[in-house]
Amino acid sequence: MMRPAPRLQCLRPFAWKPLVVHHPAYLRFYNVARQQELAQANALQYPRIRHDGNPMQIPAFREKYQHIEKGVVANEEVIIRGRVEFVRVASSKLVFVVVRSEFEQIQGMLNFRQLEPTGATKESFKSFSKLVARGDIISVAGKATRTSTGELTVLATRMPEILTPGLVPLPVKLEDEGAQIQRRHMDMLVNRRTTDTLRLRSYLIKYIRDFFHQRDFLEFQTPILAEASGGALATPFVTSGEESSDKGLSLRVAPELWLKRLVVGGIDRVFELGPSFRNEGIDQTHNPEFTTCEFYNAYANLDDLLELTEEFISGAAKHCHGLVMDKLISLPAVDLGKFRRPFKQMEFIPSLESALRLQLPDLTKESAFEDLVALLKAKGVPVPEDSPSLAKFLDKLAAAYIEPHSIDEPIFITNHPVCMSPLSKSFTCPETGQTVSARAELFIGGREMANMYEEENDPFAQRQKFIDQAKANDETRGQELADQDILIDESYVETLESGLPPTGGWGCGVERLVMLFSGTRRISDTLSFGNLRNVVGVSGLRKPASVDGNGSGKAEEKPS
Repeated sequence: MMRPAPRLQCLRPFAWKPLVVHHPAYLRFYNVARQQELAQANALQYPRIRHDGNPMQIPAFREKYQHIEKGVVANEEVIIRGRVEFVRVASSKLVFVVVRSEFEQIQGMLNFRQLEPTGATKESFKSFSKLVARGDIISVAGKATRTSTGELTVLATRMPEILTPGLVPLPVKLEDEGAQIQRRHMDMLVNRRTTDTLRLRSYLIKYIRDFFHQRDFLEFQTPILAEASGGALATPFVTSGEESSDKGLSLRVAPELWLKRLVVGGIDRVFELGPSFRNEGIDQTHNPEFTTCEFYNAYANLDDLLELTEEFISGAAKHCHGLVMDKLISLPAVDLGKFRRPFKQMEFIPSLESALRLQLPDLTKESAFEDLVALLKAKGVPVPEDSPSLAKFLDKLAAAYIEPHSIDEPIFITNHPVCMSPLSKSFTCPETGQTVSARAELFIGGREMANMYEEENDPFAQRQKFIDQAKANDETRGQELADQDILIDESYVETLESGLPPTGGWGCGVERLVMLFSGTRRISDTLSFGNLRNVVGVSGLRKPASVDGNGSGKAEEKPS
């Protein structure tokens, strides 16, 4: 038998500790009691919206009536809709509610003396005052005024209507990380920084699109599912499909090869903003599903890419700084001084040789990996562990000796060894005599922000680079593989035979940008529902809650 509903005031979350508020048993108990109270008041309703007045968003209301004076009541009646943030019963005939919508809030004032002529009764006024709770979504019809304390207010002209009742408690604070992850929607309602970080992401995505559209780039959508992933040195997610049961399918790790096919097809300036997937680990800066922007610009060289990148990043910094200064978002202000142009450049091999105080061996030889390891050990230099290929070994050396220079200022690391960039054009460096790529990476605060290079458009050189890459791969290194035994993306090489003009290509991770300009150190904060671990924990299928004949969940034991 369902126990009678206790007084709701005893259940509201203001007096409960956060861990109790989110205890499953307490949530179920509150839910049942809240449903009972609403049902008894005939308020467990979810009415359709009626356009029977002049609806106005809170930001527009605040802007229109920002200069109204104390005691003055506007002539126009408006309707404000939003979520209740706070309820204060000043007396039996005066109630204040704070309503939030569109990231701003406004105070509503319910004065029984002014509502009585419109048909309000003492009983209806008392019932609403007792029933409305933090978290409910309500509609308030009223007129703008300013109270004696100077607060811009909606003076109710009709009894407010509960549009969507809240059936679970909305806490004032939500600091428990587990609760934040499992109830992301509630985290957004309670923690302004959570919402503003995600809003910044949206503003940045619009900035990115505007930046490239203004420079006559065209945005395309390329395949996410294909027979081969291609475009980056990464482990793909592999699946299958009914229409291609005889072949495996891979989620793309990058849109690169598809976009370059478009350039071959005559689209000189193309970009894509969309998801990529890499079947690799999760940490503070990596998630298997992420969003990238890549562009390809025919007839652009590395110098063009460096200049455009500086323009892009410094413009993004100013854009985000403006959002904070205009109080559109509440995040730390961006230090514009850190993004002054031009950015510092450090050439890969000379910088590494200077830091290690030695000369690197010829990195194009088959024995280059072993030669380099032996040289480092002979000089007493710590050797990075778990580096199965020369490219990954060099990448770890750069992380230790070059990338830290970006902590205080942005830097471009340029002209990487050719083994690290199988899709870029290469040349012989006049200073070191090494074969290097026409490539650059932008690092800011120790993190890679963008990668760019002149694209390899020689089909013969590209085929050989694919073969060399396969031989150096983790799984095949040390094996004697004939060229004919190696699988490469021959379709892409054949595309190059139709003629790819000299092209500059560029890629940037959207989450990294959001982290940079929001000041957060976790990639999960920039994703709507957190990283893959969070999503898997939230989106699982479960059996529906048991219900009684009135549609209410069965009451369970109240937590102690």
